[in-house]
Amino acid sequence: MSQTVCILGVTGSIGQSTLKILQQHPEKYSLYAVSAYSRIAELVEICKQFRPKVVVVPSAQRDELQLKLKLEKISDIEILVDEAGLIEVSSCENVDIVMAAIVGAAGLLPTLAAVKAGKRVLLANKEALVMSGEIMMQAAKEHQALLLPVDSEHNAIFQCLPHNYLQSVRDGQPKLGVSQILLTASGGPFLNHSLEQLQTVTPNQACKHPNWSMGRKISIDSATLMNKGLELIEACHLFAVEEQFVTVVVHPQSIIHSMVQYVDGSTLAQMGNPDMCTPIAHALAWPERIQTQVSALDLIQHHRLDFTEPDLVRFPALKLARQAMSAGGLAPTILNAANEIVVEAFLNHQINFVQIAEIVESTLNRVENKSANSLELVLEVDQQSRRVAQQLLVN
Repeated sequence: MSQTVCILGVTGSIGQSTLKILQQHPEKYSLYAVSAYSRIAELVEICKQFRPKVVVVPSAQRDELQLKLKLEKISDIEILVDEAGLIEVSSCENVDIVMAAIVGAAGLLPTLAAVKAGKRVLLANKEALVMSGEIMMQAAKEHQALLLPVDSEHNAIFQCLPHNYLQSVRDGQPKLGVSQILLTASGGPFLNHSLEQLQTVTPNQACKHPNWSMGRKISIDSATLMNKGLELIEACHLFAVEEQFVTVVVHPQSIIHSMVQYVDGSTLAQMGNPDMCTPIAHALAWPERIQTQVSALDLIQHHRLDFTEPDLVRFPALKLARQAMSAGGLAPTILNAANEIVVEAFLNHQINFVQIAEIVESTLNRVENKSANSLELVLEVDQQSRRVAQQLLVN
């Protein structure tokens, strides 16, 4: 029986990879709803090819979309707008699977709406879980939603864990023989740069990841290692372990996507070519497997695999994220909010690369950490942290 899919963030790299999988398996999946932020011309092409029932865009883009669809003689697509539209399609009874691929805090409420509607949620938006933490995980339990990781690292960990691991007691301790999670990091484009060199790198240089094709925000996060810090926090929530049970390992080749160590001395690794179609297909079909066009890993070609510790002096963002997870409460929310502000500032040439982590740390020191006991408080502190980070930029 065919399942209906909603893709939040369809014009981004995750959305595009998801469309490839749907196109390859039309007998299994149909596209019911999509959202996009600004790339309206690309969205119209998607509408022409896949004919979703519903499209969500910002209200400022609605007239342009309506006009372009009319020119293409497409009149059977409903257009919804803004956050209310995102929440409506995420929780729509006609949707079976939600791909949560909106970048940043903007994806929180739509993702949570999908969880509360009991959907199969493919989580590509790590910031939503970083911000909401156990609020999201508790909602998934209460509403019997299936929350499956799409980040290549978390998907790899999921594949290496015992099959019933996510049903085990959530008390911060590894279960079922697991001893440690090894979260791999490519190290980004500046792995071998000195601190002096990092002072002068440009946004374009930071966006040129050596292994992955990604959007600009996540590319900057990968370059600072903040992305790995956010993934560390996400792993702690998804797999219910305290931060000391997650070790980050720099692996420049991006062939091993992450590992799980067991008490008997075993280490299980998930390997593959760096292509997001693999984890997307896994999450779509789990517990089954479906075919993709990703080529099998050639172990002879990739005969060398390197591993090193991350350098927390040159890349302090990773240390800040670990400290935020250890502090608990709303510290991860503060961290994420500040990071979104300063990454945008770096992309706009307002600050240099090294200042990204410096301003995030200053924001963490200025905003009071509280217990994350309600979604309203999470959203309030998110906005407060953004204002503080903006003020630090001005100063």
